[in-house]
Amino acid sequence: MTNDDARRRFAEVVVPHLDDAYALARWLAGNGADAEDIVQDAALRAYRGISGYVGGTARAWTLTVVRNCAYTWLAKNRPKALVFTDNIEEAERVGTAALGPPETATPEADMIARQDGARLTAAIGELPVPFREVLVLREVQGLAYREIAELMNVPIGTVMSRLARARKLLIAALREDDS
Repeated sequence: MTNDDARRRFAEVVVPHLDDAYALARWLAGNGADAEDIVQDAALRAYRGISGYVGGTARAWTLTVVRNCAYTWLAKNRPKALVFTDNIEEAERVGTAALGPPETATPEADMIARQDGARLTAAIGELPVPFREVLVLREVQGLAYREIAELMNVPIGTVMSRLARARKLLIAALREDDS
């Protein structure tokens, strides 16, 4: 494969999914600065390995590269047990922005939406990594169960059980906050 072919293929396969790559890296790393480093490493790795892409879902392939880079980066740069959000204000801002504008334009509705978004973002951030990862891939990134199974290299049943467990843990955490 020539350099021009590699650049063209990279632009077709990887570049359209860089926003999703950043979002996944952000959820896995817990902050934007680390996510940027991870996505940069992943983009380089994807460019070097673009000749190995044999077709299929480009988004799933790209997110697989990002996921693998994220775990490599986290293992090298962080203690294995700690992968949490360290900037709660940024998480609140990003979480609320992801929810979209409120349906009513009142200041009260806006404040409630921001608080609910922040609670949800914080609760997701507190989930154990395997559950948080599958929840983000399904609910935030919108991947199908089969795509998640391929991306994580686990059986589809494992994806389904982790997703169910993640949802239960999330609901329990949100209920606990209401108490």
